[in-house]
Amino acid sequence: MILPPAKTSPPWRAVSLLLVTCLVWVIHHGRFSATDWMLPTDYSGDAHEVLARIKAAAEGVGVPLAPQRIERLGAPFGADWSDYPTPDKPFMLLLGALSRWTGIFLAANLGLLLAQLASAASFYFVARWLRVRWEWAWAGALLFAYTYHVFHRGLAHFSFVLSWPVPLGLLAVWLVARSRRLAWKSRGGLVCLVAAAGLGAGNPYLLLFWGQLLLWALVAQWLGPGRRANLKVGLAAGAVALAVFAVCNAELRLHAVEPEALPLLSRNYGGTERYALKPVEMFIPPEFHRADWLAFFGQRYRRWSEWHGEAFLPYLGVCGIAGFVWLAGLAVLRLLRGRPLPGQALTAGWLVAYAAVGGLTNFIAFFAGFQVFRATNRVAVFISALVLVFLMVRLSRLTAGWPAGLRVGAALALALVGLLDQLPRSAAPERLERIAADVESDRELGARLEAALPAGARVFQLPVLGFPEVVPPHRLTDYEHFRPYLATDGLQFSYGAAKHRARGRWQRELETESVPVLVRRLEEHGFGALYLNRKGFGDRAEGMLKELAALGYDRVFSGRLGNQVVVLLRPSAEPRPPFARSFSAGRGWHVRPEAGVRWGGVTTTLSFFNPLPVPVVLAASLDLVGATVGEVALWRGEDRLARAVVGATPSRLVADSVEMRPGLNVFRLETTAPAARGPGGRGPLRVIGLRGSAVGPPGTPDVADN
Repeated sequence: MILPPAKTSPPWRAVSLLLVTCLVWVIHHGRFSATDWMLPTDYSGDAHEVLARIKAAAEGVGVPLAPQRIERLGAPFGADWSDYPTPDKPFMLLLGALSRWTGIFLAANLGLLLAQLASAASFYFVARWLRVRWEWAWAGALLFAYTYHVFHRGLAHFSFVLSWPVPLGLLAVWLVARSRRLAWKSRGGLVCLVAAAGLGAGNPYLLLFWGQLLLWALVAQWLGPGRRANLKVGLAAGAVALAVFAVCNAELRLHAVEPEALPLLSRNYGGTERYALKPVEMFIPPEFHRADWLAFFGQRYRRWSEWHGEAFLPYLGVCGIAGFVWLAGLAVLRLLRGRPLPGQALTAGWLVAYAAVGGLTNFIAFFAGFQVFRATNRVAVFISALVLVFLMVRLSRLTAGWPAGLRVGAALALALVGLLDQLPRSAAPERLERIAADVESDRELGARLEAALPAGARVFQLPVLGFPEVVPPHRLTDYEHFRPYLATDGLQFSYGAAKHRARGRWQRELETESVPVLVRRLEEHGFGALYLNRKGFGDRAEGMLKELAALGYDRVFSGRLGNQVVVLLRPSAEPRPPFARSFSAGRGWHVRPEAGVRWGGVTTTLSFFNPLPVPVVLAASLDLVGATVGEVALWRGEDRLARAVVGATPSRLVADSVEMRPGLNVFRLETTAPAARGPGGRGPLRVIGLRGSAVGPPGTPDVADN
């Protein structure tokens, strides 16, 4: 039975918790001066994407139900991220608004700190609701706020640091399943709805795990007491969570600009095994634990294990492990005595059974194709919150007869031990110096570019990278092309265009041209500068820079560290929009080509983007192969444009005159060729293979010249 909440305790206790939570964050990250606060905690990889999202939010992008279009990225057409699932939009909009006054990096730091405070406050509220003594609720809240698998993710995985709805979600589930006083107008009903709204607006993984627990709570209430009020509140909470989730992600359906394109996020069954929860990882300290004798076990695991996903992130910490062992022991004891299992044990058991490698998540992914939620190791945040609540409830009861001073001392000692265990080692001074140097270099380069280029000038970035989740060449890291965007306010950049989309295909094609042709076309398209990140070139772009100098492009800006170089161009006064020269593969095609051939199914889609406001008539040709002999036809709607016979020998399908309407043009290929596997049964299912495509004359002079 869930009891009514405890009486309100003096506010200084909660205030002291928040102050200590702040102090721990400040000390760990070394934020002791105004200069320190103006530097991000991370400035590489996924952290750049998070910072770009804050920057975009400051520019008005991220409003639910609206198109997610960033005008300053994906130049000249803009970067449309409506197809890209982005959680926590309300919080990002808050940070974006804040960054207009504070700057992006200070806003990001304040956001991370706010996430820790929210998690601590949420856990403290739940523990006090469950009548845990304040000192143990205080200690548990501090431990949950700095749970290893949440805090260690940091800026790069900001969405998972925002775990404050998890304790409230667990309380909501327990209230629905067990409370005798739950009603619409009760505090419990309000808690359920707030938790549901927070989970619906947050990371979808958290909603997935909580939704399962809510369903079990409804089943337990239905088969047990059958209180209609509990069932109504539980169903309403589920409806609120789904409604908020639908609103916050509605642009995926409302504003997707190329719904027939390949998905931006590619998931497969293998990922559901690699990133599933490995229960042993909940008990293995990380290899970079601050205590060497504990780090030894993580180092051994890294050496002995051959299948790493997000290794060590599920670590529960010594306090969480103690709670888990205590809960497991109690469950075994009750089983032996023939008594009902504790509700927390049933909850934890289900979460492990679902999320563990080889568990229900893999059955569902394999037989039902539900592979989008591959990283079920992230369920550890629920398990951690659950076992910490259990531990604090038990310790509160166990020490009820102790003197107050002894209880407080024991709780503080537990919190200190847990923090020392869970907090990763602080960043080395060299890393902090590197972040500071990178940020200062970007600021200087950004200021010089904005002084040299007119407002709204376009900058083309090399190497060309799609967005999101691509493997960059050489030493370049993913999302690093966001750096000049973060450091400027009035320039447009080519990076950020969604991958697999016809709008951005011209970039990939143009990259392969010779330097003279590349420069000429960029100037025709109105680009005022060419940005090179040397880390993306085998020769650090020395060859290209020499060619540019030989062509007379000698106005060059370089970042302080020498990795970023910008060459000023001479843009046309009357720029023409860029055209792609080939189709973009969409639905039905395999994501990755194999030996120069992209294999597809019986029905596949192709798309072409016409940026002009008027139709143009072009010729189209496709080089195709078939797994076996069959016929293939090119269709637009109900109109068949061309057909050909395919087989092992390449054949060409030609449509002499195809009207490309303004905007996106979608075509489909249908074939009668039977499916087959590659050599030895490996590779994608082979039906029809696309070796190449071309779109060109006849057409307008603008298109032909491109």
